[in-house]
Amino acid sequence: MIHPIQGLHHVTATSDDAQEDLDFCRGVLGLRLVKKTVNFDNHFVYHFYYGDARGTPGTIWTTFPYKGRGVPVGRKGAGQVTATAFAVPADWLGGWRTRLQAHAVAVDDGVSRFGEALLVCADPSGLRFELVGVDRDPRTPWTGGGVDAAAAIHGLHSATLTVGAPERTVDLLTTLLGWRVVNEEESWVRLAAGDGASGRLLDIRHDAAAEPAVNGLGTVHHVALAIDGLDEQTRLRRELVQYGCQVTEIRDRCYFTSIYFREPGGVLLEVATVEPGFTVDEDVGDLGRSLKLPPWEEPHRPEIERTLAAVTAA
Repeated sequence: MIHPIQGLHHVTATSDDAQEDLDFCRGVLGLRLVKKTVNFDNHFVYHFYYGDARGTPGTIWTTFPYKGRGVPVGRKGAGQVTATAFAVPADWLGGWRTRLQAHAVAVDDGVSRFGEALLVCADPSGLRFELVGVDRDPRTPWTGGGVDAAAAIHGLHSATLTVGAPERTVDLLTTLLGWRVVNEEESWVRLAAGDGASGRLLDIRHDAAAEPAVNGLGTVHHVALAIDGLDEQTRLRRELVQYGCQVTEIRDRCYFTSIYFREPGGVLLEVATVEPGFTVDEDVGDLGRSLKLPPWEEPHRPEIERTLAAVTAA
């Protein structure tokens, strides 16, 4: 059975300094902080979620700021998401270049891919971002950080998965997860889910000579794909196991439930449900303003708050 993956849900990376992370994502990119919580697997580390007004799946970028926790700088390479792309209005690429330079962010013209112009930049942790010019994107952007409403990021555009060879990666994504190949260029394969609009794209970069990735600061930890609900997720988990993947149990992430597995090229994938979403414990107007903990961590709140770095996120 091919499961109805809706597109991207979020991309999660390991960043360095928490305040620098907030300042870049909110103050430079203009994203909304929709949830300030902790890494559910290490409650002494923040987990920041950024996105549109509600943190709609397909707009979400998330980070674990690990400064001071003994995590070394990582290496981008095969078996990893090596770039995260956001969709911006095509006629505002020049404006984004000016904005990034005004914030002392180095920016370059990326090599046009599949007919789309793009800019390339990095955050203070060394995470690679692409701003892809899109003519029409119906998603309503969040306009924070002084970004002009006409220029704002509409959400995720795509994620680049770097693998040594593409065949088995493409096979899993197309035969079981419902993606389809929509374009190919030298060393690149583009896959789409649903209508193939921004937020529903994966770019597979294949390079037999690519060094293996090493997770650490400045690297993407995983990319999450969106699925409708728990029943569909449960069936998918069973079929992934039958396919030969080692899949985690279903994990409660409070704002969605998740399973994790590595595709044949080594990239860590998550499949996350759309519901219940980020308003389950905060009103829309209050998203991101206070530290939210899962119920099982509430008894540890005093210790957690003492240990987390002080940040200004208002």
